[in-house]
Amino acid sequence: MNEWDQRYDRAEYVYGTEPNDFLKEYVDRIPNGPVLCLADGEGRNSVFLAKQGFEVTSVDISEVGLEKARRLAADHGVSINTVCADLREYTFESNAWAGIVSIFCHLPHPVRHHVYQQVNQALTSNGIFMLEAYSPRQLDFGTGGPPSLEMLAEKERLQEELGPMNYDFIQELDREVVEGTLHTGMAAVVQIIARKKNNGSSL
Repeated sequence: MNEWDQRYDRAEYVYGTEPNDFLKEYVDRIPNGPVLCLADGEGRNSVFLAKQGFEVTSVDISEVGLEKARRLAADHGVSINTVCADLREYTFESNAWAGIVSIFCHLPHPVRHHVYQQVNQALTSNGIFMLEAYSPRQLDFGTGGPPSLEMLAEKERLQEELGPMNYDFIQELDREVVEGTLHTGMAAVVQIIARKKNNGSSL
Protein backbone atom coordinates (compact mmCIF):
# COMPACT_ATOMS: atom_id res chain seq x y z
CA MET A 1 0.00 0.00 0.00
CA ASN A 2 1.57 3.29 -1.10
CA GLU A 3 1.43 6.51 0.93
CA TRP A 4 -1.64 7.77 -0.94
CA ASP A 5 -3.49 4.50 -0.38
CA GLN A 6 -2.74 4.92 3.30
CA ARG A 7 -3.93 8.54 3.26
CA TYR A 8 -7.24 7.66 1.61
CA ASP A 9 -7.85 4.43 3.54
CA ARG A 10 -10.48 5.84 5.88
CA ALA A 11 -14.21 6.49 5.76
CA GLU A 12 -13.94 10.26 5.47
CA TYR A 13 -13.04 12.05 2.25
CA VAL A 14 -9.85 13.75 3.39
CA TYR A 15 -10.15 16.61 0.86
CA GLY A 16 -13.93 16.74 1.09
CA THR A 17 -16.56 15.88 -1.50
CA GLU A 18 -17.17 19.36 -2.88
CA PRO A 19 -15.32 20.54 -6.02
CA ASN A 20 -12.43 22.93 -5.96
CA ASP A 21 -13.66 26.56 -5.95
CA PHE A 22 -11.48 27.59 -8.90
CA LEU A 23 -12.71 24.70 -11.05
CA LYS A 24 -16.31 25.40 -10.06
CA GLU A 25 -16.02 29.08 -11.00
CA TYR A 26 -14.45 28.51 -14.41
CA VAL A 27 -15.85 25.15 -15.51
CA ASP A 28 -17.74 26.86 -18.34
CA ARG A 29 -14.39 27.61 -20.01
CA ILE A 30 -13.96 23.91 -20.81
CA PRO A 31 -15.44 23.05 -24.23
CA ASN A 32 -17.69 20.04 -24.69
CA GLY A 33 -15.76 16.81 -24.88
CA PRO A 34 -13.75 14.38 -22.75
CA VAL A 35 -11.92 15.71 -19.70
CA LEU A 36 -8.87 14.26 -17.95
CA CYS A 37 -8.40 14.90 -14.22
CA LEU A 38 -4.82 14.50 -13.01
CA ALA A 39 -4.10 13.12 -9.53
CA ASP A 40 -7.83 13.19 -8.91
CA GLY A 41 -7.69 11.29 -5.62
CA GLU A 42 -11.10 10.62 -4.10
CA GLY A 43 -12.96 12.10 -7.06
CA ARG A 44 -14.55 15.32 -5.85
CA ASN A 45 -13.54 17.20 -9.00
CA SER A 46 -14.18 14.45 -11.55
CA VAL A 47 -17.62 13.78 -10.07
CA PHE A 48 -18.45 17.49 -10.28
CA LEU A 49 -17.42 17.54 -13.94
CA ALA A 50 -19.45 14.42 -14.68
CA LYS A 51 -22.47 16.13 -13.13
CA GLN A 52 -21.94 18.99 -15.62
CA GLY A 53 -22.26 16.47 -18.46
CA PHE A 54 -18.60 15.83 -19.25
CA GLU A 55 -17.16 12.41 -19.99
CA VAL A 56 -14.44 12.28 -17.36
CA THR A 57 -11.36 10.15 -16.86
CA SER A 58 -9.79 10.30 -13.41
CA VAL A 59 -6.15 9.25 -13.14
CA ASP A 60 -4.46 8.71 -9.79
CA ILE A 61 -1.73 6.60 -8.24
CA SER A 62 -4.06 5.35 -5.50
CA GLU A 63 -6.54 2.56 -6.21
CA VAL A 64 -8.01 3.21 -2.76
CA GLY A 65 -8.71 6.81 -3.73
CA LEU A 66 -10.19 5.79 -7.08
CA GLU A 67 -12.51 3.29 -5.40
CA LYS A 68 -13.82 6.12 -3.23
CA ALA A 69 -14.16 8.26 -6.38
CA ARG A 70 -16.29 5.60 -8.07
CA ARG A 71 -18.40 5.35 -4.92
CA LEU A 72 -18.86 9.12 -4.82
CA ALA A 73 -19.87 9.10 -8.48
CA ALA A 74 -22.45 6.39 -7.84
CA ASP A 75 -23.82 8.38 -4.89
CA HIS A 76 -24.35 11.32 -7.28
CA GLY A 77 -25.85 9.22 -10.06
CA VAL A 78 -23.00 9.68 -12.53
CA SER A 79 -20.14 7.55 -13.79
CA ILE A 80 -16.45 8.30 -14.32
CA ASN A 81 -13.62 6.40 -15.95
CA THR A 82 -10.72 5.65 -13.63
CA VAL A 83 -7.09 4.87 -14.40
CA CYS A 84 -4.65 3.85 -11.67
CA ALA A 85 -1.28 5.12 -12.87
CA ASP A 86 1.87 6.89 -11.72
CA LEU A 87 2.07 10.23 -13.56
CA ARG A 88 5.83 9.86 -13.90
CA GLU A 89 5.10 7.01 -16.35
CA TYR A 90 1.80 8.21 -17.78
CA THR A 91 1.61 8.98 -21.50
CA PHE A 92 -1.07 11.34 -22.80
CA GLU A 93 -2.97 10.41 -25.93
CA SER A 94 -2.66 13.09 -28.62
CA ASN A 95 -5.63 15.31 -29.48
CA ALA A 96 -7.80 13.41 -27.00
CA TRP A 97 -9.00 15.86 -24.35
CA ALA A 98 -11.24 18.92 -24.47
CA GLY A 99 -10.02 19.68 -20.97
CA ILE A 100 -7.15 18.64 -18.71
CA VAL A 101 -7.64 19.56 -15.07
CA SER A 102 -4.81 19.68 -12.52
CA ILE A 103 -6.03 20.62 -9.04
CA PHE A 104 -3.41 20.52 -6.27
CA CYS A 105 -1.39 17.99 -8.26
CA HIS A 106 2.06 18.57 -6.80
CA LEU A 107 4.94 16.77 -8.47
CA PRO A 108 8.73 16.89 -8.32
CA HIS A 109 10.19 19.12 -11.01
CA PRO A 110 11.29 16.33 -13.42
CA VAL A 111 7.87 14.65 -13.23
CA ARG A 112 6.04 17.95 -13.60
CA HIS A 113 8.12 18.67 -16.70
CA HIS A 114 7.30 15.22 -18.12
CA VAL A 115 3.58 15.73 -17.51
CA TYR A 116 3.18 19.34 -18.60
CA GLN A 117 5.26 18.99 -21.77
CA GLN A 118 2.54 16.63 -23.01
CA VAL A 119 -0.42 18.90 -22.28
CA ASN A 120 -0.60 21.00 -25.45
CA GLN A 121 -0.47 18.04 -27.86
CA ALA A 122 -2.95 16.08 -25.73
CA LEU A 123 -5.66 18.73 -25.99
CA THR A 124 -8.12 18.89 -28.84
CA SER A 125 -8.38 22.08 -30.88
CA ASN A 126 -9.23 24.95 -28.53
CA GLY A 127 -8.96 22.58 -25.55
CA ILE A 128 -8.39 24.01 -22.07
CA PHE A 129 -5.78 23.24 -19.41
CA MET A 130 -6.87 24.35 -15.94
CA LEU A 131 -4.56 24.30 -12.94
CA GLU A 132 -4.59 25.37 -9.34
CA ALA A 133 -1.64 24.50 -7.11
CA TYR A 134 0.15 25.81 -4.08
CA SER A 135 2.95 28.26 -4.81
CA PRO A 136 6.23 28.46 -2.86
CA ARG A 137 4.86 31.02 -0.40
CA GLN A 138 2.48 28.31 0.83
CA LEU A 139 5.31 27.14 3.05
CA ASP A 140 4.70 30.30 5.13
CA PHE A 141 1.01 29.45 5.59
CA GLY A 142 1.35 25.73 6.29
CA THR A 143 -2.34 25.09 5.62
CA GLY A 144 -1.92 22.19 3.22
CA GLY A 145 0.20 20.85 0.43
CA PRO A 146 3.66 19.30 0.42
CA PRO A 147 6.29 20.73 2.78
CA SER A 148 8.88 20.68 -0.03
CA LEU A 149 9.82 23.70 -2.13
CA GLU A 150 10.58 21.43 -5.10
CA MET A 151 6.95 20.29 -5.23
CA LEU A 152 5.62 23.85 -5.40
CA ALA A 153 5.81 26.08 -8.48
CA GLU A 154 5.49 29.72 -9.41
CA LYS A 155 3.81 30.87 -12.60
CA GLU A 156 7.04 31.54 -14.53
CA ARG A 157 8.30 27.99 -14.06
CA LEU A 158 4.91 26.52 -14.96
CA GLN A 159 4.81 28.53 -18.18
CA GLU A 160 8.28 27.26 -19.02
CA GLU A 161 7.27 23.65 -18.35
CA LEU A 162 3.99 23.90 -20.26
CA GLY A 163 5.66 25.42 -23.30
CA PRO A 164 3.79 27.41 -25.96
CA MET A 165 0.13 27.81 -25.03
CA ASN A 166 -2.38 30.64 -25.21
CA TYR A 167 -3.02 31.85 -21.66
CA ASP A 168 -6.48 33.13 -20.79
CA PHE A 169 -4.91 34.02 -17.48
CA ILE A 170 -2.18 33.01 -15.10
CA GLN A 171 -1.89 34.48 -11.63
CA GLU A 172 -0.59 34.00 -8.13
CA LEU A 173 -2.74 35.05 -5.19
CA ASP A 174 -3.65 34.38 -1.60
CA ARG A 175 -7.08 32.91 -1.00
CA GLU A 176 -9.02 30.95 1.59
CA VAL A 177 -9.05 27.25 0.76
CA VAL A 178 -11.49 24.99 2.60
CA GLU A 179 -11.28 21.48 1.16
CA GLY A 180 -11.58 18.72 3.72
CA THR A 181 -9.34 18.35 6.73
CA LEU A 182 -6.01 18.58 4.89
CA HIS A 183 -6.58 21.78 2.86
CA THR A 184 -8.05 24.39 5.18
CA GLY A 185 -7.01 28.00 5.74
CA MET A 186 -5.48 30.96 3.96
CA ALA A 187 -3.19 29.76 1.21
CA ALA A 188 -0.83 30.95 -1.52
CA VAL A 189 -1.83 29.50 -4.90
CA VAL A 190 -1.08 29.75 -8.58
CA GLN A 191 -3.95 29.50 -11.07
CA ILE A 192 -3.78 28.89 -14.81
CA ILE A 193 -6.29 28.67 -17.62
CA ALA A 194 -4.43 27.97 -20.86
CA ARG A 195 -5.71 27.09 -24.30
CA LYS A 196 -4.14 24.73 -26.82
CA LYS A 197 -1.82 26.51 -29.19
CA ASN A 198 -2.42 25.16 -32.66
CA ASN A 199 0.48 25.01 -35.07
CA GLY A 200 0.38 25.97 -38.69
CA SER A 201 -2.82 27.18 -40.31
CA SER A 202 -5.22 24.91 -38.44
CA LEU A 203 -7.78 26.65 -36.25
